[in-house]
Amino acid sequence: MAIVDAYSTGGLLPAVLDQYGIECVHVRSPHPDVLLTGSPGTFVDDVRHFGDVEATASVLRRHEVTHVIAGQEAGVELADQLSAELGTPGNGMSRPTARRNKFEMALALRDAGLPHAASMVSTDVEEIIAWAEATVGYPVILKPVASSSTDNVVACSSPEQIRTVHETILNSTDRHGMPNTTVLAQEFLEGDEYFVNTVSRDGGHHTVEIWRYYKLRLPGGNIIYDYNEPLSPDDPVARELETYTHQVLDALEVRNAAGHTEVMMTARGPVLVESAARMGGGQVLEINNRCFGTNQVEMLALSVAEPEQFDRLPTTAYQLLQHHRFVHLINPLERGVIPSHEAMAAIRALPSHVFTVMRHSEGQPIARTIDVATQPGYVFLISDDPAQLLADYQKLRQIEQDHLYDNSSRP
Repeated sequence: MAIVDAYSTGGLLPAVLDQYGIECVHVRSPHPDVLLTGSPGTFVDDVRHFGDVEATASVLRRHEVTHVIAGQEAGVELADQLSAELGTPGNGMSRPTARRNKFEMALALRDAGLPHAASMVSTDVEEIIAWAEATVGYPVILKPVASSSTDNVVACSSPEQIRTVHETILNSTDRHGMPNTTVLAQEFLEGDEYFVNTVSRDGGHHTVEIWRYYKLRLPGGNIIYDYNEPLSPDDPVARELETYTHQVLDALEVRNAAGHTEVMMTARGPVLVESAARMGGGQVLEINNRCFGTNQVEMLALSVAEPEQFDRLPTTAYQLLQHHRFVHLINPLERGVIPSHEAMAAIRALPSHVFTVMRHSEGQPIARTIDVATQPGYVFLISDDPAQLLADYQKLRQIEQDHLYDNSSRP
C-alpha cells in the first residue's frame, strides 16, 4: 500500500496495516502541509514525487502496490492520480479537483441537487463585495480555495473588511506553501456545525464518528475551535447528518477513501462547509476505541486488508460508550510560550483529563490564537458524568487565563 503524505493521522496507518502483514510505501507530494511535516514512520521506501505521475507510479508498481491512500490533505489529488494510473481502487475522476477546490466542491453539490453554500471566486475584490451585497449579505466568509483547517478563514462584516482580508489572502500562501491566486467567498451559514468521519469502499460508506464543533468568532472575524463533543449514533441530528454526508460523498465521487466532512445544520437542513477525502486530524486511537468502540484508522486498514469483513459492518459503525470533550487550547496573549510540563500539571490534575497533545516543545514562543496553526495543542476529557466534563472544561479555561502561556509566570 502507498500512503501519500503520511503525516498527522496518516502516520498512524502503517503500524495498523503491519498487523495485517501489509507493507507501506511513503510518497511525498511536492507541497505537503507546512505545519504537519515530520517523520512519517517506517516504510519500505520513501518516494519523492516531482510532478511526473507515470514515473512515480512506475516505482509503486515495482513495489506491487495495490492501494494508494491520502494520508493528509495535500496528498488527496496525487493519491487519486496515482490510483488512476495504476488502476487500483480509487475515487471517481470525472471532476477530481472538486475534492480539493472548495468552489468546485460547491458546484459538484449543486449539480447533484444537494443543498450547498452560495459561493463565488474572484481576484477582483469589488466583484466579491458587489456579489455579497446583492446575494448573501453580511457577514460573508472569505477563504483560500484549496487550503485546510481555519487557514485565513474570516467572517467579514463590511466592505472594508472584505478588502483587507482579500488582500491578505492574495498576498499569502496556503498551508501547503502554494500562493493563493484567487479568493473564495461563501455565504455565512447560521447554525450548529458538525463533522462526520467516514470510510468508503467501492462506493459503500460507513460512518465512524460524528462530532459537534463549538467555535469562537474573534473580534477581527477569525474563527477558532473551542471544543468538540460527539453525538450518539441514534441522535436524530446524527442520522440526518449521516444521510446528507453520504450523499455528499457520492456527489464528490469518494469511493475508496477515508472522509472528513464538515456540515452546518441550518434552518434549511444540513449544508456542506467542506469535505476532505482523507482521515480527520488529531486522533488518538486508544481514546477513539474507548469512546466509540472503533476508529477511522483501523477501519480504513480493514477496508484494504479484509474488504469482505469491512463490507459486513453496519453503515453506522460506531457506538457512544463514554462522554468525551476534545478541548482546543487557546492562547489569549499577543505573545506567549508553550507551557512547561510542570505548568501543565494543573490541567493534568483535572478529574476527567486523560491525554494532552502539545503542538510544539515547551518554552517555544507562540502568537495569540487566531486559527488552528496558532492553537497550542488540545486536551481530551472523558467522564461518565457530563457535569464533570463541563466543570473541568471551565477550570481548564480559567487555568489558561491565569497566565498559563505567560513566560514571566514560569516556575
